[in-house]
Amino acid sequence: MKVNTKEVRDVVSMLDDIVKEYKEEHPSQKRDWRTYEQRVAERLKTAFRELKPLVHEAVSSINFVHGETRGVKPVLTVEQRVLALLIKHIIGKSNRNMAAMFAVFSLLSDIDVSYKTVERFYSDPEVIIVLHNLHILLLKKKGIKDVDGSGDGTGYGLSIKVHYASAAQKLKDKIKTGEEQEHKKLLFIYSFALLDLKSRMYIGTGTSFKSEKEAYASAIAMAKTAGINVTSLRLDRYFSNQSDVEKLVANFGKLDLYLIPKSNATVEGPWQWKRMLFRFISDVKKYLEDYYQRNQSESCFAEDKRRTGWKLGQKRPDRIDTANFLTTIWHNLYWLG
Repeated sequence: MKVNTKEVRDVVSMLDDIVKEYKEEHPSQKRDWRTYEQRVAERLKTAFRELKPLVHEAVSSINFVHGETRGVKPVLTVEQRVLALLIKHIIGKSNRNMAAMFAVFSLLSDIDVSYKTVERFYSDPEVIIVLHNLHILLLKKKGIKDVDGSGDGTGYGLSIKVHYASAAQKLKDKIKTGEEQEHKKLLFIYSFALLDLKSRMYIGTGTSFKSEKEAYASAIAMAKTAGINVTSLRLDRYFSNQSDVEKLVANFGKLDLYLIPKSNATVEGPWQWKRMLFRFISDVKKYLEDYYQRNQSESCFAEDKRRTGWKLGQKRPDRIDTANFLTTIWHNLYWLG
């Protein structure tokens, strides 16, 4: 296997024309909306049917030890708190409105909590532990272990007044023009998700106030903690460099990578980097066929935002992270069936 820097850069220089030709040869397939809607309805039924038993199983496998007995005893059990957050997230209610709904539920169950109590669920250690346990449980239920994956980043607004896409574009424009950036309160957060292409379930997600790369690192850590073996991975060109490949190899060992080389790419780097470049120049269109499976990540983000919205509605970093994780749980519940 021989590949040199000049060969790689020559192919990259022609890539726009090759991609154009590839897309003409692979037109987008039209969706059968009737069968699509039927599948959506069936998956949602499965998700709601499995929700309570799965949460109960996730809670039952944990032994909570309470060393501090002072303070007000929680009105809701851990299981009820987790279910309350998940239901709140899917129906898109604010903390205050969800508290008001508890007042309605109290007619049947004598439950009465304030909106501040609901807000605290997002930073409740017991709730967070159960959510992570539920995430692992969902992956095991689906039998996910060896993964051909893809990864992509998006963003979520923190205010109803600000849409991520428009705010992010304005920020990019300021960076390009060299305008000074004012130190204002952040209006959105970065989110990154690693997707199993076969099951369309997320194996790891992360958030960051600083950068997409930091959110990506959190997603990688979650996937590794879950014991997932990533055998192949497709990522945005932003991650197409030797240092990121080295980190992926350190986390997952031997894996096939599908990255689009940058114009200044060199063959220097780890074996997986060289192997990837060889596949790239040997058969570009076949390589693109594998790489463009990453589009599933983008379609999953669109699906998530239609289901649970494009804003997270929390202010504290830890609570924002929990809100994003709730989106992950609902996504995986949806694809469980």
